[in-house]
Amino acid sequence: MISVVIPSFNEEERIERCLESLTNQDIQRTEYEIIVVDGGSKDQTREIAEKYADVVFIQTSPKVGGARNDGAAYAKGEIIATTDADTIIPPDWISRIKKGFENPEVVMLYGPVRPVEKTLKNRLYLFFANTFAHIGYLTGTVLFSLGCNSAFRAEDFKKVGMYRVSDAGDDIEISNRMRKVGLVRFDRKLYVGFSMRRYDQFGALRSIYEWFYIVIHGGDADRYQYTKREYR
Repeated sequence: MISVVIPSFNEEERIERCLESLTNQDIQRTEYEIIVVDGGSKDQTREIAEKYADVVFIQTSPKVGGARNDGAAYAKGEIIATTDADTIIPPDWISRIKKGFENPEVVMLYGPVRPVEKTLKNRLYLFFANTFAHIGYLTGTVLFSLGCNSAFRAEDFKKVGMYRVSDAGDDIEISNRMRKVGLVRFDRKLYVGFSMRRYDQFGALRSIYEWFYIVIHGGDADRYQYTKREYR
């Protein structure tokens, strides 16, 4: 069993396409469960999610990392995969994750992203981001993992304390703790469709600057409302 945990907040316009893509995988639906952990949405996010997910509930821990941890605590699977409500999942995503954990030494698996909004600018941004992630993995200098495309061996994930509760950088920070207990692997073919709406609406440079600002200040800077900002 693989448990897919999805944090959500006011995602009625996008969560259905995410969940539809998750229900159209190339393995049997009985081999995985879908858990949506909602941050108290004021729209129809939870009602839409209930049509597809095995369980939908309101988070009790703060921020995105806390929502993922709440989902992990509920999960029944030996493997816990995390993604986002505005992500689009290719049909072989869960089967690739399953195959990746056939190696008993692997404790974490992550992969690159492709833009949902397929402009030339977005393609270039993510080309450089994916190249950076691959080089960082090959050199062992940085494991540039993203919460929208990561999976963990549940026992080891819980052993290291799961996600740090912060506004940004929690999805990269966890990989450094996971590699202390086993093998963390980057799969170049484990793609997901990544929404660039933050960067389109607020600007790539500004969004990247805010992300680094929060990470440098310990992941909990009040200067920017990074995780619950309202999007168009």
